[in-house]
Amino acid sequence: MKYIYILIILLSPSINSYAQNFPKLEETFRLNQLKPPTGKVRMVLDTDTYNEVDDQFALAYAYLSNEKIQMEAVYAAPFKNSRAENAGIGMEKSYKEILRLLKILGKSPDDFAFRGSDRYLENISKPVRSDAALDLIKKAMASSPKNPLYVVPIGCITNIASAILIEPKIIKNIVVVWLGGNGLNWPDQKEFNLKQDVLSTQVVLNSGVPFVIMPCRPVVSHFQTTIPELKYYLKGKNELSNYLYNIVVEYSGGRDAWSKVIWDVTAVAWLVNPSWITTDIVHSPILTDQVTYSVDQGRHFIRIAKDLNRDGIFKDLFEKLAK
Repeated sequence: MKYIYILIILLSPSINSYAQNFPKLEETFRLNQLKPPTGKVRMVLDTDTYNEVDDQFALAYAYLSNEKIQMEAVYAAPFKNSRAENAGIGMEKSYKEILRLLKILGKSPDDFAFRGSDRYLENISKPVRSDAALDLIKKAMASSPKNPLYVVPIGCITNIASAILIEPKIIKNIVVVWLGGNGLNWPDQKEFNLKQDVLSTQVVLNSGVPFVIMPCRPVVSHFQTTIPELKYYLKGKNELSNYLYNIVVEYSGGRDAWSKVIWDVTAVAWLVNPSWITTDIVHSPILTDQVTYSVDQGRHFIRIAKDLNRDGIFKDLFEKLAK
């Protein structure tokens, strides 16, 4: 068994070789930071806004939930799929989509919307110094453990990992709430947000930063809506609600009996009202290079969602969008 263990370490250097570079947080401190927020929080949103249609809902929801969220910035995250041939194009399309939404919301993008990484993390010794990562560092260093900055990535986590690698001290002043990956017992972690940049996810998990995960399956996958429901609550109410309704209709391609998971809203919803999303404190999993979670009961704690109140979240979302 001794030799097998050594072999595993040698084959998976990305999992273990750089953990000592991060500040060590006491577990009591981390658990305190992981408590569900009770008052108004400061937040930055990191989003691959043009990837699907759910990010647009999440951005609008965060901006309109000013009774609980003080939104301080929006960062464009990279993505690659049928809508973008490479990560850089995906980030740029996301940035332009952010600008479109901010215009509808009547919010200036100046010193508020930032371009993120134009590529995925390739080497932990070469973090991407994007405008988004540098702004996150600036805001985090101006924060404190008593007034932390909530960082909400709802795409791949490249910008956040780069910021942590550039300035590891920020883990003391931030709480990361991520929509990504699957449940701890799911067979694999080849979910879109995670599998795009496995190395960045490993960085964030290993850094010890206070970390809250909204797993896509089997939890957030229940947060679905339909075209008839969106038509009833949103169509014709205002410019914003019409825009959101229309992009979902276009995305559906005219399919019948079709529903859409509005994944990314859930990460914001946990900040608006944590009672809508039941969470547990668990030991941080190890993300292997095979894109699976491995269990180690000696790891630091994180918080992870296990259930959600679909109707409660959608009620609040629709009411705010329709005003």
